[in-house]
Amino acid sequence: MQRSAINAALLRATETLERWHWSLPAWGYWTVADFAAHPEASAYLRTHQLGWDVTDFGSNRFAECGLVLFCLRNGIVDIRGERTYAEKLLFVGEGQLTPTHRHAAKMEDIINRAGGDLIIEFAATDADGNVLKDDVTVPVDGLPHRLAAWEPLVLEPGQSVTIRTGLYHRFYGRKGGGPVLVGEVSQVNDDNSDNFFLEPLGRFAAIEEDEPPLRPLWNEGGS
Repeated sequence: MQRSAINAALLRATETLERWHWSLPAWGYWTVADFAAHPEASAYLRTHQLGWDVTDFGSNRFAECGLVLFCLRNGIVDIRGERTYAEKLLFVGEGQLTPTHRHAAKMEDIINRAGGDLIIEFAATDADGNVLKDDVTVPVDGLPHRLAAWEPLVLEPGQSVTIRTGLYHRFYGRKGGGPVLVGEVSQVNDDNSDNFFLEPLGRFAAIEEDEPPLRPLWNEGGS
């Protein structure tokens, strides 16, 4: 992605937060210079995968297949004394797909915090990770909800769904409904090792630096 496209996505996310009266920790607004001025804090944020992330999943079509995330809190897997939970904000555009994936370790709640409707589709797997055609039952606001494989579940603002470990899922904002501010509350999160996509992703190219960064992304190390 071009840095200008990343910056524009971050600006839209910030506008969404302002619209719905959400505030971030102070480091959520830090610039590259701020991160450089706070090396210990920067190292902590990086090792805990905290802060901003913008991805097009290697699609080169961010508006159709992409996601902006902000990780508010997280631990480190298998480290004693670390948090065993995580919390994120996800900024989902109309028709903007997060591709089908599952987690081997993480159970999560996905919450429609504000904005338009969030559409989520699910499929179960066998012990080897193969997709099944069986119906799935997911808790919606804690109550069981039965769906056919890949049947769209519509989450209106305020609603949530629990996604158990191993369940394939993909989501996007309903077209015509506007962008969606999504919350994620989960077990400890490791984006480097616990995202398993159903279909191969495209090649992740280096960021094209066509303008200075508005905010550093967590996996850039604040530099």
